[in-house]
Amino acid sequence: MPEYIEELVKSNAVVLFMKGSPEAPSCGFSATAAGILKSYGKPFAHFDVLSDGDVREGVKQFSNWPTLPQVFVGGEFVGGADILKQLHESGELRGMLGA
Repeated sequence: MPEYIEELVKSNAVVLFMKGSPEAPSCGFSATAAGILKSYGKPFAHFDVLSDGDVREGVKQFSNWPTLPQVFVGGEFVGGADILKQLHESGELRGMLGA
C-alpha cells in the first residue's frame, strides 16, 4: 500500500487525504483543509480515506502523522488541517502552492 500512496503523492503537485471529497467532506477538519486548498484555485488531487481502510492507515504510517486529513505539496508532507490553516493565514501556503 505505501507504493500506491507514494505514487499518488509524487505524481501530483498537491494531494489531500481526507474524509469524503472536497465537494462533500465528511468531517469538519477535512472541510477546512479542502476549503483552504480550493480558495487558491489551483488543482489538487484528493483521496477519500473512508473508501479504503488500508490507505487510511497506510497514509498515517507513510507520513508518521496520526491524524487526518493530511496534505502533501511537492511530494512532501505538510501537515493536517491546523497546520494548513496556519500556513494559509501566514501567507506561506501561497508560496508553497505557487499561487
